[in-house]
Amino acid sequence: MRSGAGQEPRRRKHTRDRRGRGLRGPLAPPQVPLALTRAEQFDELVLDAVERLERRWPRLSEVELAVEEVPPADAENWSDEAVPLGRVITDRPGEPVRIVIYRRPVEARAAGRPELADLVYEVVVEQVAELMGIEPDDVDQGRDED
Repeated sequence: MRSGAGQEPRRRKHTRDRRGRGLRGPLAPPQVPLALTRAEQFDELVLDAVERLERRWPRLSEVELAVEEVPPADAENWSDEAVPLGRVITDRPGEPVRIVIYRRPVEARAAGRPELADLVYEVVVEQVAELMGIEPDDVDQGRDED
């Protein structure tokens, strides 16, 4: 379309979005904890708990860790009292022992992040104690040192 003087109208380059509706960048870079999902944050808590215990129990480096959303529906692995928070799987011939922590039941019992970190640590300690056939207090003797 031409203007009255026979020239084409000037096209403007829009260098900014005047009404704030344009694309925006990420709120935080990917390496910043804000960008981690709840599941990723939970995984980090489990790894932190195991790292703390590995200092005292180097044997844990051979144990496979897993985080699952919820426990399986098979009733044989559940006690009558409550939903399990974790499990040790030893009956896998030719494969390493596995400790499984169930994310949703653990998160449901914690009121906030500090409490969640403590609860994750307690669940990991209980599973390690079950694996080694000792009391949780014996696994966790050095907790006050950290």
